[in-house]
Amino acid sequence: MSNPAVPPRSLAEALRARDDVSLAALLRARPDLITPVPTDLTQLATRAGTRASVVRALERLDRFALQTAEALAVAADPAPYGELLALLTGDGGDPAVSAALPRALGTLREQALVWGDDDRLRLVRTARELLAPSPQHPSPTGLGPTVQEATAGMSPGRIQDIVTAAGLGSTHDAVSAVASLTALFADRGRMSALLAGLPEESREVLSRLVWGPPYGQVTAEPAVHLRRLLDLGLLVPTAPGTVVLPREVALHLRGGRAHREVAPLPPAVEPAATHRPQVVDATTAGQAYTALATVEELLKDWDEGGPAVLRAGGLSVRDLKRTAVALDVAEPVAAFWVELAYAAGLLASDGEADERYAATPAYDEWLERPPAQRWTRLAEAWLTATRVSGLVGGRDAKDRTLSTLGPGLDRGAAPEVRHRVLTLLAGLPEGASPSRESVLARLRWERPLRGPQRTDDLRSRLAECTLTEAELLGVTGRGALSGHGRALLGASAPKTPGKVAEGPGDKLPVHHRPTVAEPLSPAEQATASAAAARLLAPLLPEPLDHVLLQADLTAVAPGPLQRSLAEVLDVLADVESKGGATVYRFTPGSVRRALDAGQAASDLHAFLAAHSRTPVPQPLTYLIDDVARRHGHLRVGAASAYVRCDDDALLNEILADKRAAGLRLRRLAPTVLAAQADPASLLDGLRSMGFAPAAESAEGDVLITRAHAHRTPPRTAPEPVPDGPPVPDATLLSAAIRAVRAGDLAATTPRRQTDQPQPATGELPRTSSAETLATMQAAVLTGEALWIGYVNAEGSASQRVIAPIRVEGGFVTAYDHTADEVRTYPLHRVTGVAELAEE
Repeated sequence: MSNPAVPPRSLAEALRARDDVSLAALLRARPDLITPVPTDLTQLATRAGTRASVVRALERLDRFALQTAEALAVAADPAPYGELLALLTGDGGDPAVSAALPRALGTLREQALVWGDDDRLRLVRTARELLAPSPQHPSPTGLGPTVQEATAGMSPGRIQDIVTAAGLGSTHDAVSAVASLTALFADRGRMSALLAGLPEESREVLSRLVWGPPYGQVTAEPAVHLRRLLDLGLLVPTAPGTVVLPREVALHLRGGRAHREVAPLPPAVEPAATHRPQVVDATTAGQAYTALATVEELLKDWDEGGPAVLRAGGLSVRDLKRTAVALDVAEPVAAFWVELAYAAGLLASDGEADERYAATPAYDEWLERPPAQRWTRLAEAWLTATRVSGLVGGRDAKDRTLSTLGPGLDRGAAPEVRHRVLTLLAGLPEGASPSRESVLARLRWERPLRGPQRTDDLRSRLAECTLTEAELLGVTGRGALSGHGRALLGASAPKTPGKVAEGPGDKLPVHHRPTVAEPLSPAEQATASAAAARLLAPLLPEPLDHVLLQADLTAVAPGPLQRSLAEVLDVLADVESKGGATVYRFTPGSVRRALDAGQAASDLHAFLAAHSRTPVPQPLTYLIDDVARRHGHLRVGAASAYVRCDDDALLNEILADKRAAGLRLRRLAPTVLAAQADPASLLDGLRSMGFAPAAESAEGDVLITRAHAHRTPPRTAPEPVPDGPPVPDATLLSAAIRAVRAGDLAATTPRRQTDQPQPATGELPRTSSAETLATMQAAVLTGEALWIGYVNAEGSASQRVIAPIRVEGGFVTAYDHTADEVRTYPLHRVTGVAELAEE
């Protein structure tokens, strides 16, 4: 490690002075730096300064940390802490900014965006290039270039004219003239006197440019008040017809502030309404039950094969509309349920030539679980899914419509935003629901849009979707987080909401703190889901084993039914209305459907008598008997198709009916008619005419038709698409830091001076095979450590510091300081060896 008393001269030296905990924090905050693991700290520093990595790090800063970096970008390089504080607080000071600045600066240091001591703060070069003002990329501060930058292309004579007009003594060169002018603009007293002598029109021009943009347009012959500003250097021409307000002038007019508004503290997520926790839990339990019923209804509707898969993937607009009508919901809500079933692995495409969507085998396993566990399966899938149903109907980068289950719906930030929104709700008192505006304002502070060109606030859109979907799913009720929702997050209600924390540097209320909790690990999430299921289970309604039969041929289910009862009733009757109580209606067609499924009239009578709390109405009994009496009186088989019946008068009636013309029937025998249509079309045609035919097999037996449950082959749930590299776990961090430290040791250990040319920094040592062998053997006798270059079997080169123990058979066995273990290396893979300098 570097000597902490010596100020670091580079970012690599600053990283070298860090301990392992600090390095781990850096790699956790910027996981792209560890993919792949850098060979040493110099390479880590280089990677931390690349444009792509710096842009990603800046986009993950909160508003005040970003404002701090923006202020450093317009400060001197390096800048003392006092100058940075003055740029953020202005001449009047701001206690809130002064208290929050150490935390923001600590964040920038932790993420290797700023390095150096407080008296020499340096913003990494790439970040300065991104945030500093330029004509192509205006600074978020609204400041322009410095006097030195603005006058870089100006003639020395013109600069001397400006110095003279400002009342300064002439100088012998342009550099000292610019320095004199800069000192004038930075002097509060002299600058105030200079501005006081200007006409009101001139001061009005400066006021329009002071908060940016700092560029303005002038004519070839500017007015007198503009000419005065140009003569004094308060406006500097940058191009024909364009002038700019120098940074020093703007800072004086602003009172020393780099930003018009500074946000040192995150906006509070305040409760908009408060409900009793019992009411919230009861509401969410009802929504959770509705969620389970909706997913079941969706997949039951697609049980025999759902809609076709579009050629480009996804569900067509027409099929989404049909699904919405079947579920009795709006199309965006239907898209959410379809995507949720897909994310949970309950729905997929079947992969056939005529590809269609259908339930997966996992759906049948899911149905057998208790309701609370089924709900947690859906909630877990929703929390971790990167697909966003709220984008359905929008356009992608190629102006193609985004469809349900189609490509282009993945947003890597979705899981983080969902978790963060629910975490903010968990920070409120139990039963408290916030306003959407306060939640969105908090998220915008935590991840502000950077630059005026960024107009698509994806995080706000994801947050709005989260609040809506959490309500649909039963995670929240009446806008407040439920008890089982808190358990799902692994959170608990704050015992003293609003209490001020007593730690130094973070005196914020619990629900004001800018820290973002990390999602749970898989093991922690399994424990949290089990706890959520235990809390939800008592709140869900118990399935009923009975219905209430009405005289108008309807049955009322006053609550959720047991699965066996619901399955039979779905075949025997049609659903007329849904809600807290489901109404079923018995029709000739529904009764015939039950008879086609193999039920006898006596079975239906016994079933209704066993599961009705009211007597079986006589009209329902008559309906079942009447349909059963006519059921199978006609028989349809394959001729292409035929109709046979013992009652030849009935066949005569069918032949005489004009509606049968399309079936092209002809008599083969007194009791048999042949048709040109296939058996299925013949069955449908005769049923539409009011008859009740039954299909028969080749042996003459009545065919029993049952609903065929179409399933896909085994499918896995879609993998979330991450937003950048995943956050490394503790094991990977430890191994990576150990490897980086070891590589840095090998790269920075002093070499013994010899007559041979020394390799440049970062290059592998090069020696002949004989020299390598002799040096190794000598080191075994003396016990000295050596610096070697090594190329492994994959061709990857590295530098290592080893202490040879034994050399034999073309191999060297040594204690490897870089790996902190004893290893054996083939000598032919050692590129060279060098002795280390003595301590």
